[in-house]
Amino acid sequence: MSDNTEFEINDLKWLRIVQKQVATIRFGVVQITVHNGEVVQIERTEKTRIENSKSNFGASQQPHLASKPNG
Repeated sequence: MSDNTEFEINDLKWLRIVQKQVATIRFGVVQITVHNGEVVQIERTEKTRIENSKSNFGASQQPHLASKPNG
């Protein structure tokens, strides 16, 4: 196996991993770490976004926080 073929196989491997990570995330970051010109790590941080709709949670609908009794 030549160096070029080996590079192409490794290149395709990390590209497939990144593609899968990007395809399965809705909001977030896919970070690629490179060391000496080679991809050595792929990290994924996913965010959960909460819709902030005033019609769903207005000032009159503030949650009531029960206070603890003293003593």
